[in-house]
Amino acid sequence: MYGWLGFSQDKLNDVVLTPSYVATLLVKLARVNKDSYVWDFATGSAGLLVAAMNEMLIDAKNTIQSPEELHQKEIAIKAEQLLGLELLSNVYMLAILNMIMMGDGSSNILNKDSLSDFDGKYGFGKTDNHFPANAFILNPPYSASGNGMNFVERALGMMKNGYASIIIQNSAGSGKAKEYNKNILKNNTLVASIKMPIDIFIGKSSVQTNIYVFQVGQPHHKDEVVKFIDFSYDGYTRTNRKKASNNLKDTDHAKQRYQEVVDLVRFGKSKLKLFTGKEYHEGHIDPTYGADWNQTAPIDAEPTLADFKKTVSDYLAWEVSNIIKGQNETLGK
Repeated sequence: MYGWLGFSQDKLNDVVLTPSYVATLLVKLARVNKDSYVWDFATGSAGLLVAAMNEMLIDAKNTIQSPEELHQKEIAIKAEQLLGLELLSNVYMLAILNMIMMGDGSSNILNKDSLSDFDGKYGFGKTDNHFPANAFILNPPYSASGNGMNFVERALGMMKNGYASIIIQNSAGSGKAKEYNKNILKNNTLVASIKMPIDIFIGKSSVQTNIYVFQVGQPHHKDEVVKFIDFSYDGYTRTNRKKASNNLKDTDHAKQRYQEVVDLVRFGKSKLKLFTGKEYHEGHIDPTYGADWNQTAPIDAEPTLADFKKTVSDYLAWEVSNIIKGQNETLGK
């Protein structure tokens, strides 16, 4: 349905559908479970909230034995534990329709400006109560201030605890959003920075994106370990053929790679299997700087004996080649 609709904001990358497998990754990185209260400040088509709702319902089915208790929990998840905000009225209607078709968790999808017209309370039902958010997921409009980090600052500032995961243009972590980042780290910890494949939004956008994961309510200490993951190769092969039945193919353990990213962010390098030290790096950032969030694993430049032998071997081969060439030219005369 999304493909049938055209939005003027497309040229600004303001309306870009998050692939379902990326939405699920964001949900898992935010540690969403049946008891989570999840909100999204730029809901779009509600793909992230649908992924969150599915994860919550699966967790409920796996952990609740009583059929009646499970039924009541499913109602609560759909009616009370999800909240989304979308400013554009036509996209808002798409979000409502999407949530209804995917299981009707549309009770608190609001057509409001999350930056200026939202007080943190439920939109329907418990309208006098603040929504007790402990999980935040987001794919913001990149044309917004700080590539969209203004949404992150706003949402995290209204939370007391929990986790957040956002996918955003990676220039937000390397200078474009320095002031927002510094403010965010005063009360939140950057847990991980994940460099995503450049073609995940193929056909819609080709910007380089990163996922940033935060622990909410804990100021970032300069000695805090941050997990940096180069996920630019995720095991999927993507095409953009309009008549193709499937433009996404798992060609190299993609599902296992996505799960490994979740495990690495939560448990650290003991979970390394498909990834190596070239893609996974534990480092530190300066919480007062705000532009050092996109780090890569350091390259070991110290020469080894094997490097020396190879260099000597290459040099000797070059010398011998020149001598032979010179002899051949002399014989030719």
